[in-house]
Amino acid sequence: MTRDFLTAVRVVIATVLICCLVYPLGILIIAIVFAPHGRLGSLVLDRNGEPVGSRLVAQAFQRPEYVWPRPSAVAYDAAASGGSNLSPLSLLVTERAEEILGRLSLPIGCDAPADLVAASGSGLDPHISLAGALVQAPRLANRRRSSENEIRQLIERLAETSVPSALGGEPLINVLLLNLALDEAFPVP
Repeated sequence: MTRDFLTAVRVVIATVLICCLVYPLGILIIAIVFAPHGRLGSLVLDRNGEPVGSRLVAQAFQRPEYVWPRPSAVAYDAAASGGSNLSPLSLLVTERAEEILGRLSLPIGCDAPADLVAASGSGLDPHISLAGALVQAPRLANRRRSSENEIRQLIERLAETSVPSALGGEPLINVLLLNLALDEAFPVP
């Protein structure tokens, strides 16, 4: 009986060491070697090396000289990721969409892309569609005192796709990276 007890204690100690020390350290080493940037949360650094955000988490940009992200059901709080569970027919969703459309001040006959008025499932999607960024170009050009064409070229240059267009992928814009590029190329006067 004592022998069985000692065997059980050794198995527990070995299991704890493997599961709580060896395995996590092994995964950390693999992450350091194969994904050194991603293991830190894909932080985006400014010119001084200070973190300004993450490539993977949306931030609230509301000033008119910046590209606006998708609305967030969780106020862009990464600790509270989640959707709103509101029906598309909900009055709250309609009111939010109308408020956003009013702020966008789009020309008559210009439709807003759906991603500018509809929150993502997580509430933290850092991307908007290329169309969603381009529709904001006139406002950006006006606020940054540059030509709309220059703004459009910058937006198109920063478009990225994770899925080939032949498979249905569409170009996306990372809002944080675009806003940093706008600050670099066209500082606000």
